[in-house]
Amino acid sequence: MSEITILVVDDEYLIRWTLQKKLEKAGYGVRLAETGEEALQKIREETPDLALIDINLPGMDGFEVLETIKT
Repeated sequence: MSEITILVVDDEYLIRWTLQKKLEKAGYGVRLAETGEEALQKIREETPDLALIDINLPGMDGFEVLETIKT
């Protein structure tokens, strides 16, 4: 069975770190992004099974990231 991958997108380091540790402990593969632009690049490289995206990101906000993914 392949590992489920979750992309965590948040500009706050402690939130990314905490979610990474908890999700990895639960057996998930975790990829991290600090900005919306970085998240889109990571999604282009390897599509995650799930993305947890902060709405209030610098530059491109979470809603814009979702709209771009959708198109």
